[in-house]
This record gives sequence, C-alpha cells and structure tokens, in this order.
Amino acid sequence: MAEHYQQLHPTQYHNQQQPRSHQVVKAATAVTAGGSLLLLSGLTLAGTVIALTIATPLFVIFSPVLVPAVITVALLTTGFLASGGFGVAAITVLSWIYRFVTGKHPPGVDQLDYARNKLAGKAREMKDKVEHYGQQHTGTQQHQSS
Repeated sequence: MAEHYQQLHPTQYHNQQQPRSHQVVKAATAVTAGGSLLLLSGLTLAGTVIALTIATPLFVIFSPVLVPAVITVALLTTGFLASGGFGVAAITVLSWIYRFVTGKHPPGVDQLDYARNKLAGKAREMKDKVEHYGQQHTGTQQHQSS
C-alpha cells in the first residue's frame, strides 16, 4: 500500500490525505462566496433598473439643457487632454533634440544617421543621373542642329 502512495502525483497524494470534512468545508465556503457574489450582482442589477426608471423622465425633461452641456464638457475634456498630450510630446521632442545637440546619444540617433546617409546617397545618385542625362541630351541636340 505504501508503494501505491509513492507512485501517485503529489497533488493526488495530497487530496487522498485530506479528510472528508476539509473538502466539505471548502465546498461550503465556495458555495457561500459564490452565492454572496451572485446576490450582490442581483442587487446591483435591481438598483440600476430602479435608478434608470427614476432618472429617465428627468433626462427627458432636462435633455434640452443636458445634451448641450454634455457635448460642451466632452469637447472641453477632449481639448484639455489633447493639449496636455501635445505638451508632453513637445517636451519629449525638445529634450531629445537638446540631448542630440549637446552630443549625448539619445535613442534613435543611429537610425537617424542611417536614414540621413541613405537619403544623401540617393540625392547624389539622382544628381549624377540628371547631369549624365543632361549632358547626353545637350550632346544630341548639338548633333541634330549641325
């Protein structure tokens, strides 16, 4: 029999060692907690329905005032949040530029240098192509006019 307990998984061994009373207490606690939460959710639903029943006529009566007020408050809130966000973005950008100009190595400098070098290389390449085609074009016009 001892060999049987040693072959079991530790959780199975633990469950078999627990007396029946512990399992009953666990089940009773789970049922009590679940029932309490279910009762609270039902009371919350009932309170919400009652509050909506009482508040709906008030919303209908005061809607000519409430709707523009809500729209105004929403626009003001959006404006203040956008203003704050733009301010934080501006401070972040200015801080990055300050670190870049003072010679510190802010994040993203390597990608910026790579993009700058790639753009400069393409600009040089296009300039050379334009000069080459310009010379060919002027050379062809001279041959046609003679």
